[in-house]
Amino acid sequence: MSVLPLDAADDVTTEPGPPARRRVPDVLRRPGGLLAAGWLIFIVVASLTAPWWRPYGVAEQDLANRLALPSAEHWLGTDPLGRDLLSRIFTAGTEPLLSSAVTVLVAFGIGLPLALIAAERGPRVERVISRVTEVFLALPSTILLLAVIGVIGVRIFIIMAVLGVLISAAVYRVMLGVAQSVRTRLYVDAARVNGLGSLRVNVVHVLPSMATVIAVQAAQLYGIGLLIVAGLAFLGFGPAEPDPSWGFMIQDASSYVFNAPWLMVPTGLVLALTVIAANELADAIAGKAAGETAPVRRRRSPARTAPAEIPPADPAAVLEVRDLTIAVDDGPDLVTGVSFALRPGRVLGLVGESGCGKTMTARSLLGLLPDGVSVRGGAIHWRGQDLVGRTEKELSAVRGREIAMISQEPMVALDPMFSVAYQLTQPIRRFRGVGRGEARRIAAELLRNVGIVDAERVLKSYPHQLSGGMAQRVCIALALTGEPELLIADEPTTALDVTVQAEILTLLRALVRDTGLSVVIVSHDLGVVADICDDVAVMYAGTVVESGTAAAVLDGPRHPYTQALLAANPHVPDGVAVPARLASIPGTVPPPGSWPTGCRFASRCQFAQDQCRAPFPAEPAHGIGSVLCVRADELAGAHLSWDADPVGAAPTPATTPTAGASR
Repeated sequence: MSVLPLDAADDVTTEPGPPARRRVPDVLRRPGGLLAAGWLIFIVVASLTAPWWRPYGVAEQDLANRLALPSAEHWLGTDPLGRDLLSRIFTAGTEPLLSSAVTVLVAFGIGLPLALIAAERGPRVERVISRVTEVFLALPSTILLLAVIGVIGVRIFIIMAVLGVLISAAVYRVMLGVAQSVRTRLYVDAARVNGLGSLRVNVVHVLPSMATVIAVQAAQLYGIGLLIVAGLAFLGFGPAEPDPSWGFMIQDASSYVFNAPWLMVPTGLVLALTVIAANELADAIAGKAAGETAPVRRRRSPARTAPAEIPPADPAAVLEVRDLTIAVDDGPDLVTGVSFALRPGRVLGLVGESGCGKTMTARSLLGLLPDGVSVRGGAIHWRGQDLVGRTEKELSAVRGREIAMISQEPMVALDPMFSVAYQLTQPIRRFRGVGRGEARRIAAELLRNVGIVDAERVLKSYPHQLSGGMAQRVCIALALTGEPELLIADEPTTALDVTVQAEILTLLRALVRDTGLSVVIVSHDLGVVADICDDVAVMYAGTVVESGTAAAVLDGPRHPYTQALLAANPHVPDGVAVPARLASIPGTVPPPGSWPTGCRFASRCQFAQDQCRAPFPAEPAHGIGSVLCVRADELAGAHLSWDADPVGAAPTPATTPTAGASR
């Protein structure tokens, strides 16, 4: 691939400066978090090492100083038997600290994997797992723990492990929502497009994005575990005397609350501070996450009868979509009867307002529909194979290698936790089977090919150090790592300013010219479509209402909706008079499930008649060069065009070309 003649120097952000030195984590920079972490570290270290430093044995008695207040000999005083409180408190800390950790490990070891599986596998698996966990939530935990104690005795680590199993249901419920949210993020979709398997997607992208929530919930659960261990010991289900435990020491102190109130203070204060520290650490982690401001597994389409083999409408087409229908499972259709074909080296634009089904159609080409949405009918022929109904493994062989995607939100499509070098070299190594050094060389070359001058610096950068235009170039380079033949560009210039938009369009045109790529670009900007597209398919309310070459559709639109879009387009070509007021389309796109039986645009059309609202007598022809309007020929013959008057005004003859955005 040759280097494109495109200078992007003016799109480079400020130099990131010298490498950042390792510093204290943000959580520990907060006073509460620092104190909480310090106390927890102190209590854990002091308890685990107590046998080596404690001044007295746990059973050693000083009968002359029973119930003594703090002194030089006994820093925290003594209990009713004259035993040193300092030695007993820290010796007793080992069991609750470790057993609470067992509860956390068991709860998250069960709940977290189940949440990841349910989020990935979709509603059916999620329903089964959720029903099972609801049974665990309904069980009386206290009664079950007492029953376990009655069977196995006071074996606190096993008891807390059983508690972890019971609490795992609650952990699952919390983690499920987080995992489902993370898997809808674009960089997770990008990882799947780049060929990462399910396990690596979860480990590399989903879990790191869930780390804050996991840490918060684990810290809170740890504090709860400490209270439960102390509560069991308070009730007598703890270590037998003379072995100390926090719960029994508090229970023993309660008998002397009137004549020796100090006895309650040391043990109660240590337990309270430890629980408060765990919760404060959780709050500090949550506060850090708040101050900084994970895909769902796509379900395969329902079983359907394989259509009879039909010769392709265009034998030269590399992609042919035929009568595509996308629907919510057990719900309304979102896209119906969409058909188009794309030849090698050409650019097809899907145009329409928001809610017309453009993105759903584009994402279906890669099998990346949202959870609960699937292809209900039709075919997507790619290089002689139908992609509809393919398994995830079969689609993974196509994604990235043959068909790649460019997102409209580059800052979301790039994982903020990894450098640009990592995000480029990993798919290069998978797709091309090269070593680390060669992959980095190819990554730098790809960056230069997309107009990035200082490729080595950008490779060392993280997404937050890039401007929007620079990040979009990186996304385009990422899409090219597998040397695909087809790019799906979902509004690739929407989030960019006008100058950068022009540069990205120039880049895409150069890629098509120099590499022979085919491109499907989703856009609502007719200026973008006129600038880059060879063919156009105008979508409205989930169907294609007009299609054809860009020149034919933009210079001579036949469907009233296409005319309305062009009349509302603020880009006026040279030599055409600027209208006094841009036209507007009244109303909104009807939502799925409420589409009329006749023309779906009739309620907003200036030219609608009774025949437009009646059901179509037969399914109109679809594909490039078609128009879905029963009055198309009549309106074209009368030379009528959309104007700025409200619906119901008499249509006026066209005195100037309606395109307004010719190529």
